[in-house]
Amino acid sequence: MQRRQFMALALPAALAACGSETKMSDPATIRAARFTSAEPPSITLFTVIGIPRGEGGHSALMINGSQRVIFDPAGSWDHPHIPERGDVLYGITDNFKRFYIDYHARSTYWVAEDTVPVSREVADEAIRVVEANGVVNKSFCAVATGGVLNQVPGFQGAPSGFSPLKLRNWFLTLPGVTSKRHMDGDPANNHDVLLRQKSGAIEGYRNGTLVVQR
Repeated sequence: MQRRQFMALALPAALAACGSETKMSDPATIRAARFTSAEPPSITLFTVIGIPRGEGGHSALMINGSQRVIFDPAGSWDHPHIPERGDVLYGITDNFKRFYIDYHARSTYWVAEDTVPVSREVADEAIRVVEANGVVNKSFCAVATGGVLNQVPGFQGAPSGFSPLKLRNWFLTLPGVTSKRHMDGDPANNHDVLLRQKSGAIEGYRNGTLVVQR
């Protein structure tokens, strides 16, 4: 696929760790962006993990039910075509999912994608819980993620501390969990990913750059 040419934009370097202001899209924009995936209902925990020390940098949830959303508590990922309200990102198509992962995976971080199959009812209850949660304070991503999981049937007992790694280790004990490991050699500030996102290019995912290990 031919890559678009982009204007040079002056953008601040964004870290993988929690901490960003949220936007509050209007309900009509959120309804228009609604995306329903053909994949089975599931709840996915994303954990951003440092290289080489293995520290936890961020926790987030992707929920696939009657629609697919990402709960990105205090997250720094943003796209002009993605509505957001209360740290919930809407309209998560496959391409936007790839952008989300690609933004966080870089030379200094890798992304763990851990997925548990659930019923449509449980997935939709999880969506209601994250929508009711509201905006999360900076650095509270793991606290908020564990807190909302504790309100979802089958996920009670999730740790609600500040450690994304502790939360992930608990999530890996759940029945039926499957895992993927995403690695990317992008520069530490991921400036080129931000350029593509701010330019609105959703089809320009780089073939060969994102490495998925099962």
